[in-house]
Amino acid sequence: MVVGAIKTLILGADGMLGSDLCQVFPDAIPFTHGDLDITNREDVIRFIREITPDVVINAAAYTNVDGCEDERELAFQVNGEAPGYIAEACSYIGATLVHFSTDYVFDGSKKEYVESDATNPINAYGESKLLGEQEIVRHMDDYRIIRISWLFGMNGRNFVDTMLRLSGEMDTVKVVNDQFGKPTYTADLARKTQEIIDLEHGIYHVTNDGVCSWYEFASAVIDNVVPCSSDDFPTRAKRPTYSVLTNTKTTPMRHWREAVLEYLKEGQNLIL
Repeated sequence: MVVGAIKTLILGADGMLGSDLCQVFPDAIPFTHGDLDITNREDVIRFIREITPDVVINAAAYTNVDGCEDERELAFQVNGEAPGYIAEACSYIGATLVHFSTDYVFDGSKKEYVESDATNPINAYGESKLLGEQEIVRHMDDYRIIRISWLFGMNGRNFVDTMLRLSGEMDTVKVVNDQFGKPTYTADLARKTQEIIDLEHGIYHVTNDGVCSWYEFASAVIDNVVPCSSDDFPTRAKRPTYSVLTNTKTTPMRHWREAVLEYLKEGQNLIL
């Protein structure tokens, strides 16, 4: 499949990942929440059938992990049921669906997870995203479900920007050192998405290379960070201790430290 010659629809085009996807797919049709409410099944099916894209990339999601605990119904509508509606429409017109899921479909009882490992989410966000995966698989065959983790990018609030802000406001910034995963730069992920469209259907784990704790991640961004435990910062949603995604199906992306350096450089260029 030659991506440049096909009609592509991007849902969630104004989000952090969606914005980078629009850069990689410049001819794509961008849809935001204002254009289409993906929780409305009738509208989703009607719009996609009218546009008849060859590829639908769904980057729309409710990603506030703690917020999902308080708004479970909304989380399951957006992250769980809506991907099923999109899959229904794609199946009807014969389109390929690319959908982004999460490392939080796992419980953290293993130190790393491959695509075929059993899921067992421990919070509402993970549960809702797992439902989305299941609904897609139930409705169609030509899907690419891409599990991702610890996103940072230019067009949305993220951990790197939060660390930079807190570093300027506080003498020291405490960050947990007992949760481990893989940071992922949305610009790299968007480019890898283009590659995965041409691969066979299924589930993919895509992150930047290298494992770290949140503290180690922060240490690559700011100097005044100190480690602490998760017990020091209780959160509404329980987080897995280990949510390391292992990619067994595609070539690895560059190390997360290299990606962070580029992100910081790009951010500085924007300021200048």
